[in-house]
Amino acid sequence: MNELSELSLWIEIPVAILLVLSSVFALIGAFGLVRMKDYFQRMHPPALASTLAAWCVALASIIYFSGLKSSPVLHAWLIPILLSITMPVTTLLLARAALFRKRMSGHDVPAEVSSRRSEGGS
Repeated sequence: MNELSELSLWIEIPVAILLVLSSVFALIGAFGLVRMKDYFQRMHPPALASTLAAWCVALASIIYFSGLKSSPVLHAWLIPILLSITMPVTTLLLARAALFRKRMSGHDVPAEVSSRRSEGGS
């Protein structure tokens, strides 16, 4: 008998909802990317939306394959966990590079924040 036909409706419904929700998050991120005017504004919606979409797909994957094997399958959590770690770092590096390019081209941007304390202060 085919393994796919053995899944119950209680597994298929949450998986379908999570996959549709994931596509909605991706669509919202794409809409935010097109709608925003500045590069710095465009960075935020796709970063958040893609992270949420990845979490939904991973959860759907865990539910689906746990239902197929009849035991918990948790290795799919590695993708969203690593994505949650690397996405903010990548976003920060891209923002700093864009800010550096704007400063070098002479645009009016906020001054660089010094990480050192003043010499005479406490």
